[in-house]
Amino acid sequence: MKRRTFFNRIGSILAVLGLTEAEWLTLGNRYYYALAQPSPRKLALLIGINQYPKIPPLSGCLTDVELQRELLIHRFGFQRSDILTLTEEQASREFIQAAFLDHLGKEAQADDVVVFHFSGYGSRVKLETSSEIMENALVSANETQILENEKIVNYLLEESLLLLLRSLPTSRVTAVLDTSYSVPSSVIGLKNRALQESPETKLVAEEIDFLKQLKTQKPLSNPVVLTATSSPKQSAREGIFSGFSAGLFTYALTQYLWEATPATKIQVALSHVENSLYKLGSKQQPNILTTQKNQNVEKLDVTSILPDSNIGAEGVVRAVEEDGKTVQLWLAGLPPQVLLYYGVNSRLTLPTTEQLVLRSRSGLTAKAQLLKIEGAIPPQVGQFVEEAARVLPKNINLVIGLDTRLERIERVDATSGFAATAHVSTVVAGEQPADYIFGKLQQTPSRYGLFTLDGELIPNTAGEVGEAVKVAVLRLVPKLSTLLAAKLWRLTENQGSSRLAIQATLEIINDKSPQAVTQRQTLRTQHSPLPTPHSPLPTPLVPIGSRMQYRLQNQSDRPVYLILLGLKNNQTATVFYAWEIPQEPNTTENKLLFREIVIPPGETVTLPENNTGSEWVIAAPAFFLEQQLIFSTAPFSATLAVLNTAKYPTTDQHPITPLSKSLDVVQALLQDLHNASFIKTEMNGAATDSYILDVNNWASLSFNFQVV
Repeated sequence: MKRRTFFNRIGSILAVLGLTEAEWLTLGNRYYYALAQPSPRKLALLIGINQYPKIPPLSGCLTDVELQRELLIHRFGFQRSDILTLTEEQASREFIQAAFLDHLGKEAQADDVVVFHFSGYGSRVKLETSSEIMENALVSANETQILENEKIVNYLLEESLLLLLRSLPTSRVTAVLDTSYSVPSSVIGLKNRALQESPETKLVAEEIDFLKQLKTQKPLSNPVVLTATSSPKQSAREGIFSGFSAGLFTYALTQYLWEATPATKIQVALSHVENSLYKLGSKQQPNILTTQKNQNVEKLDVTSILPDSNIGAEGVVRAVEEDGKTVQLWLAGLPPQVLLYYGVNSRLTLPTTEQLVLRSRSGLTAKAQLLKIEGAIPPQVGQFVEEAARVLPKNINLVIGLDTRLERIERVDATSGFAATAHVSTVVAGEQPADYIFGKLQQTPSRYGLFTLDGELIPNTAGEVGEAVKVAVLRLVPKLSTLLAAKLWRLTENQGSSRLAIQATLEIINDKSPQAVTQRQTLRTQHSPLPTPHSPLPTPLVPIGSRMQYRLQNQSDRPVYLILLGLKNNQTATVFYAWEIPQEPNTTENKLLFREIVIPPGETVTLPENNTGSEWVIAAPAFFLEQQLIFSTAPFSATLAVLNTAKYPTTDQHPITPLSKSLDVVQALLQDLHNASFIKTEMNGAATDSYILDVNNWASLSFNFQVV
């Protein structure tokens, strides 16, 4: 469709916005002209819609646009003038298509990098009322109109967008779609980005005509299209974080790419993203949408979605105050679960090796001061910052969101019950950040249970019919302690910032050679990248009965100590047990004890060790397992002392065993990591009510897999 035709169609919308066609062209030209174009040129069109005229608003789509824009500028080398954003009422179907054709279609040349992003509602609509087939569509800002009692929707078809992407004359095209098309039956703590449409809804005729014209054009490219979900039944979610809302997929993806390096494979990136989504309370699975039949994902050109720089970062300097020592930081590279608790006095390093000390934080932005050292080099806007020391408060609670469908008296009783429970606080679900949701079972409203943020009932947390609220809360107390322990060990994750060179591979042992299932390695250390596992899914599937092991390589110059903790089905905490059975004098009784697992510098070990005679075999029934491997340069003395206070049966020497006193164990573990931090002696008062963790002395890697 010609440019003139588009502007004839959008004249009325321009008038509503108070823009003439000439002003719109001027606005566009400001983005088209780059003051210092790189070679190749990099263009982006970013769409975000929170406010819709006639449907409930979303909250995180504008944050998504900001997350993408800052990532593209600072990690991918885009010029600000080459990034066009359409938000809120600007993001009508007509505007999106016009901007695509003018900003991307006319400007993109061979080998240029092009990025398209959409955050907003998705839906499904029929092209013809006589058809039974519903098509995926992106809901634009001017989504509906009523004509003669008929509902006409002004959506952009997903198929139209894919054809637009394929029409670009460059092979380096990437699209990110943080939306979905299926409305779930129950949403509790996370907003859903899908809009239910009735089968009688009609699509505006202009979009059908546009699609027909696009089908006549010859495809020129093979774009990479990353989607927030991998099946029609899944929903793209957005969550509430510390002072802001964001799409879970966009936040997890951009956070990983801040810390990633060009050697990263797209399958590895999506594995990390799905791992992060799980920690944020959602089991949505990101995917690569194939735009052609029999398309081989391995052969896609993914260079456009991998950072230019070999140096990862947790953030960037966005502004420097007049004193030359106080800076504003953008900290989108920190793991999302860590950001909320990232404490004052945390330290970050500039490329000049100067250090910044965190003084305050609001959402994704923070203020920091240059450490007072004689002759320190002043910070500069655009400089990356890398984590040096993480300060976490010791008084972290498990936050339970109360389902808004509870009656007032039920919320009062639940608030009172949780208030009497140590280390637990409550909020209204959907209004503030929460870890889990307390609510009623949809099928049996007289039963209470504990749910993940996307509404999945945690196994064995549902009570009896007619159970009182306070009785339900009391029944859940042991479970809450386990979930808080898992929350705390997740705060240690630092794959991106650790300075310990560690590689870890989860393997299935078979008769030939071990098969890699999932792999992790610290990103900011000098070592070769791991080969990509052959699993086509981000979260690997492990058959019941499999024999498993971890292959761990210490590439640092110091011995490292290891603790492996796990959470099964959001329910049971587990620990890897390195058995030791010392014979006590003058007794025939053997007492089982944990022992330190140590990996000498430059060596590789397997867990379980091949010579122990203790195998790790996956037992039925099916389950989902999250495991955290935590490494330290100092022994886990306090942790082992707590572990050894529990009694374990001598006849049951499995390497993975239920973890007793999980909260005590993890608090001792954080204290051990704190004790291993040499930097704490310089930070005085911060050490009394906080844990101070030094990136030089610890590494924490996260693994997930589904047993089937």
